Amino acid sequence: MELPGLRTWVTFYLLSFVVLLWAAFLTVQGAMLWVSLMLVIIVVGVNFVTVYNEVKRHASRKALQSSFTRNIGKENEGKTEDRKKH
Repeated sequence: MELPGLRTWVTFYLLSFVVLLWAAFLTVQGAMLWVSLMLVIIVVGVNFVTVYNEVKRHASRKALQSSFTRNIGKENEGKTEDRKKH
């Protein structure tokens, strides 16, 4: 799969990692367990939705490309040639 915005992906996953580290810190401290659980659920959900949308976008792009190239080379199959054969 192509990754056109590699810098964006790196930033996205670094931010996700920081949020998960903050959630782990809150869990170890024993304070605000519900906040850390909600942070983990949000990060995992956002990552799932993002990857799912990328897979869908890749599949639609592949289907569009195959629809463009479906009839290449087939337009001359049913036609007779106008040139004389030597």
